[in-house]
Amino acid sequence: MDKSTRKKIMSRGLKLSTTNISDALDALNFRSGIAGILPAFKCPKIFGPAVTLRITAAGLTSSKSHLGIDAISVSEEGDIIIIDNGGRQDVSCWGEILSYGAKNKKVAGVIIDGAFRDIDDIKPIGFPVFARAVVPVTARKRIMGLETNKVIQCGGVQVRPGDFVMADGSGVVIIPSEKINEVLEKAEELYKKEQAMINEIKSGKSMAEVDEKYKYEKMV
Repeated sequence: MDKSTRKKIMSRGLKLSTTNISDALDALNFRSGIAGILPAFKCPKIFGPAVTLRITAAGLTSSKSHLGIDAISVSEEGDIIIIDNGGRQDVSCWGEILSYGAKNKKVAGVIIDGAFRDIDDIKPIGFPVFARAVVPVTARKRIMGLETNKVIQCGGVQVRPGDFVMADGSGVVIIPSEKINEVLEKAEELYKKEQAMINEIKSGKSMAEVDEKYKYEKMV
């Protein structure tokens, strides 16, 4: 995808929310939202292409680099690092040092199907972290990076390098890269209908009147 196309997609996506995208994915019969991965503190919405990282248990086979370093190295401005640690909440797979490294590469944020640490040190940096939990326990001798930019899962949803990812206060959604325009078009359509409904309610119309007109139950 060329930079101009990517910029246009980013501009469109950032005007929407994960709920808009989730509804569009439902309408188009794709996997919708992921539950339980939420902003670790007051984080802005993030939207961008995925750089993937899969974690495995540490053991006699060792990793050549600390987990997360390879993902940061291959990231481009606006990318989102998404980590598959199988939802584990007993050990950290991200922290302060990695956040500094990612921010220096202008990574948009990190999404973790698992836990991270150093929350009090990351908050002042302003680097967005979305995760299942916070824990003080180090990754060292417990887990290691297995693969970077391979197919992973996040909350049971397949994620491939370059798929588009959005995270906000409601959770996380994954958009297959080859379906991005189709999903954004449907999300924009649903967003416009919802805004029209809100405007009519604000003007004094009853919920019953608005529902009868827009058939909210059947919008998706």
